[in-house]
Amino acid sequence: MEEIVATGRRKTAVASVRVRPGTGKINVNGRPFEEYFTLEIQRRTALAPFDAIGGVGKHDIIIRVKGGGVEGQVIATRLGLARALVSDSDKLHAEYKQHGYLTRDPRRRERKKYGRAGARKRFQFSKR
Repeated sequence: MEEIVATGRRKTAVASVRVRPGTGKINVNGRPFEEYFTLEIQRRTALAPFDAIGGVGKHDIIIRVKGGGVEGQVIATRLGLARALVSDSDKLHAEYKQHGYLTRDPRRRERKKYGRAGARKRFQFSKR
C-alpha cells in the first residue's frame, strides 16, 4: 500500500485524508489529532473506520479540513477515512456500508426566504 487520498464532505466541511504506511501519527491541519479534535467522542467518531481493521498503529494519517463546524469536520473526516480504506481493500465495503461510514449525509442548511425572519420563521405579527 502506498499513499491513498480520499475526500469526505458534510454540510460545508470538506476533509482531504491521506493514509500511508507508518507508525500511527495523525496530523490535522498541521496540528496533532488530539489538539484539533479535543473531545474524546469526536476522536472516536473520526477514527471509527479503523476499529474494523484493528486500530491506527500501522498507518500515518494526514488530514486537511476546511469549512463548517467541528462536528461537520469530524463526520467529513470519517467519510474520507472510510473511502480511503475501502479503496485499499474491497473486503471492508460491506461492513462500512452497514455501519453507515460510506454514506454522505445530504442534509444542508435551508436558505432564508424573502418576507420571513429565517428559513421558516415569520416576522412577529402585530395586530395594531
